[in-house]
Amino acid sequence: MNWQLLARANTHPLRISILEVLGMDGGRTLSPSDLSYELRTPLSNVNYHVTELRRAGLVELTAERPVRGATEHFYREVKAPHPARNGASRNGVATTNGASPNGRRHGRGRRHGRAKART
Repeated sequence: MNWQLLARANTHPLRISILEVLGMDGGRTLSPSDLSYELRTPLSNVNYHVTELRRAGLVELTAERPVRGATEHFYREVKAPHPARNGASRNGVATTNGASPNGRRHGRGRRHGRAKART
């Protein structure tokens, strides 16, 4: 995760949730409609925040599909290069298990469970 880009995205709680869902299971590609269903949030709100995350460079458009006269867009989280893979670390201190140099974990953790299957 590129923390500078995340700070630019204003860290709205819904944006953090969107990034968490897209980052689950090693990275997922979802449409705003899929995200809306999983987060149980109105599609208009999710679409707005996905657009802002795209402007900030935190998500990227991966595919488009025509659906009933409209175009459905699919996004995934942009993976920043991991500092340890480049032989460097943030602030000169290597981190492990998602912890920051001061020992606290980043982010808020997973707040939303998996969506129930539609019946």
